[in-house]
Amino acid sequence: MDSKNIGSLSMKGGRNDNFYFCLIEYYPDSDRWFLKSLLPVKDEEANDSDEAIRAWIHNYSVKQLVVDFPLSKAACSECEIDCPGAGHCPKPDVILVRDKIKALLNEDQKLINTNPKKYEQERNKADEIVYNRDIFEKETAHHLLTRSFKRRLKKGFLPYWNRTLDFWIWKYYYDQLLDTFNMSFDSFGNISLMILSRFSYIKRHFPKHVELFEANEQVILIELLRSKILLRKDIDMLNDVDLGLETRLETIKKIENKLNIFIYNHDLDILVKNPRAFDSFILALAGQNVLQKKNLSLPEWTQPEETKFIVPNFS
Repeated sequence: MDSKNIGSLSMKGGRNDNFYFCLIEYYPDSDRWFLKSLLPVKDEEANDSDEAIRAWIHNYSVKQLVVDFPLSKAACSECEIDCPGAGHCPKPDVILVRDKIKALLNEDQKLINTNPKKYEQERNKADEIVYNRDIFEKETAHHLLTRSFKRRLKKGFLPYWNRTLDFWIWKYYYDQLLDTFNMSFDSFGNISLMILSRFSYIKRHFPKHVELFEANEQVILIELLRSKILLRKDIDMLNDVDLGLETRLETIKKIENKLNIFIYNHDLDILVKNPRAFDSFILALAGQNVLQKKNLSLPEWTQPEETKFIVPNFS
């Protein structure tokens, strides 16, 4: 029986946290996905961990792996020109994003100038606190722009820690990420030197044939929410001190049912009790989307061939 698989690895967590390689596999004859393997890796056992990673990739014939880590570099990382400052960067991709930001802000200003009273009325209405507001009722970049999104745009594009991909994600996810997780997406804004070094080291132990993809757990969870596989309360309670374990169990069961993934009880117990393992499993769902050829195609200006970023579609 032919099968195909894809692995995942979440790099989140502190120095003393284990991280987990996760592997899901599809068997077309039975039209069923299986969580095939969860491999815990400990930094303090470097030699054993290095060999375990190589053996895991070899034994399961892993050819594709999804990580939650930037695979491409920011514009400044390899730039050698005399820097005129972030706001005057001459690189074409940076200029393109600056122009797109300027166009959005100019359009918003045009609405203000055309009918300031109507704009203020709609602004006040948008600012009203509405519990259980549908976060998908308006795309972030559609007018009226929220105050928080306008503030983000006015801060500008920083070529030393943003990629062009970041602006695309801001356009479609900024308000949703802020509302759901109280966070923004900045490629290198939340990446520590420890994680940079950690990933660089681990990557050297991957065979050259392994194709890497990038994904983001919060974007995946928002898409699970959009498709109604999960509810808002599921996501809100995932990190609750008292109810986190129970919520993760319920969340995994919903995913298992809706996305046709079979999970053995032993692996289920690991996913429920270990947030790092759960994060890797969520990344694996983006990998499943790639194998199903359902993930969204991103515009060329986001440099998709370099970022290999996955935006899943669970509908």
